[in-house]
Amino acid sequence: MATQRFLTLDDVAEILNVSWSQAYAMVRRRELRAIQVGGRGQWRVEKDELERFIQQKYAEAGGTLAAEEQVADGVDADSAR
Repeated sequence: MATQRFLTLDDVAEILNVSWSQAYAMVRRRELRAIQVGGRGQWRVEKDELERFIQQKYAEAGGTLAAEEQVADGVDADSAR
């Protein structure tokens, strides 16, 4: 049997441990790419796209954490560049 390529917003919400509304808001803000199929509220997200989104969020968090660590160490993040 073929593996599933697409996830519903319910699936995405469960994986990210957020509400359906939060998952939908990410789609509306174009943070998470999705396609609309069928009727209203019928959105699908490719598994690879969700993985890309998660990696992007980790990268953003890494940059934020690095800047916070520099500030905690007494180094101004802007002057360190």
